[in-house]
Amino acid sequence: MTVRILLCDDHAVVRAGLRALLSSAPDIEVAGEAATGEEAVALSRRLRPDVVLMDLQLGDGMDGVETTRRILAAGEDGRGGPASVPHVLVLTTYDTDADITRAIEAGATGYLLKAERPEELFTAIHAAAEGRTTLSPPVASRVMSHLRTPRPTLTPRERDILGHLVRGLTNRDIARTLYISEATVKTHLRRIYDKLGVTTRAAAVAATKERRLVP
Repeated sequence: MTVRILLCDDHAVVRAGLRALLSSAPDIEVAGEAATGEEAVALSRRLRPDVVLMDLQLGDGMDGVETTRRILAAGEDGRGGPASVPHVLVLTTYDTDADITRAIEAGATGYLLKAERPEELFTAIHAAAEGRTTLSPPVASRVMSHLRTPRPTLTPRERDILGHLVRGLTNRDIARTLYISEATVKTHLRRIYDKLGVTTRAAAVAATKERRLVP
């Protein structure tokens, strides 16, 4: 079975390299290329590929996660059921917890890093075409680590304070917004830092964003 691929990457050189590489595989065909998320959504609907090879960073406009979400949504038949839905295989250099989580939640079938060997890419493409999940070893390790590490249990008040912290409010601003004293804010922050395993305000913000602890 020949797997038809749609390439989505905002770098023309990368797309050319991928096309040349994939052309060496007799059972893989590049059906089209997209430089933007918007173009990928349109081409996916028109070309009906088996697999969309998706980068995460696409310059201006939609990123790879939103593009993945729209491609899969566009593949519904209008009655909530699947029509001709391609599988999305992420191929990127980004391997943060936040990137991996967002891509998987958007519906990506697999997540591969560009550092992988060509043979691994070919295998992942065929797996994706069959709906099987493939993860690069570093990505799989992060996923397993994330599953083993329980999310911290935060009180509603701590979540409120974290939300304001992420939005850049000072302790005084938070106190005024929540009608509590600055001393109370500092007490809550100490507890939050302990639960997140951090020691600074910046680290708490980074951990909150990466682990998506507040909306």
